[in-house]
Amino acid sequence: MARVVVDVMPKPEILDPQGQAVARALPRLGFSGVADVRQGKHFELEVDDSVDDETLAKIAEGFLANPVIEQWTIRRVDA
Repeated sequence: MARVVVDVMPKPEILDPQGQAVARALPRLGFSGVADVRQGKHFELEVDDSVDDETLAKIAEGFLANPVIEQWTIRRVDA
């Protein structure tokens, strides 16, 4: 089995109201120095070794992300 991580983030040109809300809240909570926050999604998949990168890309694009407004990265990590 292999562990695959897929991180999905809004494209840079897409507004991120959740990230903006977090960024505005941090100073009120006593945290300074954070200029910007972008909020995304993090998926960890346990896959058979036979699952190739093309299949993982199809999973990310077709199911985990909305390709119109989100971008994603896929990486295999040590189990």
